[in-house]
Amino acid sequence: MSRSRALLRALVPVALLIPLAACGGSPGTGDRADAEASAGPGFPYTVTNCGVSSTYQAPPRRAVTMNQHATELLLALGLQDRMVGTAYLDDAVLPAYRPAYDGIKVLAKEYPSKEILLGADPDFVYGGYASAFDKAQGRDREGLAKTGINSRLSVEYCTEGRVGLDQLKTEITEVARTFGVPERGARLIEDEQRRIDAVTARVQDKARPSVFVYDSGETSAFTSGGDGIGNEIVSLAGGTNAFADLRDTFGDVSWEKVIERKPEVVLIYDYGGTTVEAKKQRLLNDPALAEVPAVKNRRFVVLPLSSAVLGVRVADAVESLGRQLHPDAA
Repeated sequence: MSRSRALLRALVPVALLIPLAACGGSPGTGDRADAEASAGPGFPYTVTNCGVSSTYQAPPRRAVTMNQHATELLLALGLQDRMVGTAYLDDAVLPAYRPAYDGIKVLAKEYPSKEILLGADPDFVYGGYASAFDKAQGRDREGLAKTGINSRLSVEYCTEGRVGLDQLKTEITEVARTFGVPERGARLIEDEQRRIDAVTARVQDKARPSVFVYDSGETSAFTSGGDGIGNEIVSLAGGTNAFADLRDTFGDVSWEKVIERKPEVVLIYDYGGTTVEAKKQRLLNDPALAEVPAVKNRRFVVLPLSSAVLGVRVADAVESLGRQLHPDAA
């Protein structure tokens, strides 16, 4: 518990900044001057994110978010008035954010084309996955910068080594700082930490079952490796990732490896067109897996994929998985 607590405690100094009201149209020269004049202390602000350095003269006013965790982080920070578009959800938006989300234009079911993205006239684009900035589709960060659009990629996809609560703190802190609301970021971090600490306290003396994460796969298993936040979620919830030694966020492993490691629990990621029940049946109907303890004992637990990425659902995921792995400690 002490390690997870220490990772999030040291919050950056809070500069009290004045949030800007949303602007319905594209800012002109006079609007930009007014925005810079009202930016408050702390601007200009320069941040390096995933190798890209950006300087903000004032908080973004016309943000587009792509991927669930990017969208929900801005909503959690109360920034819906700065959002002119969203795209690509894996699940339904959390109920607490639904009213705010419903007031924002959805640009595309998945990723918008370059034309649609630029048509929203953003000054900031926030992507949860690296695929949000696909150069072949004209959405690369360098290209956006040439048109005067700043961008951000979740640090989960550019961190060397393991991603944990330290990176969650960085993500929330830097996004909140960019938008001039650092105090909101600090409160969000404190809430995530408080909830996670409560779970780790309950499960700290419990036996830690070996957990095989089943995302998808037929001829091989696509699983959670040791470098992503998913690995940390399993650990904080009182389990041990069977493939923590896989040096990647996600990766393919052979079924032979799954059999060798004898996981006690299968964690199924719920998303897309393949149901949780279909994934269970794929495992239960495979004779080669019949003696794997988790399959033999039908010990399955479930998390939505949107909870297993770096975002505001991390505490939700730790709480849910902690209850499922250790129901007697709930």
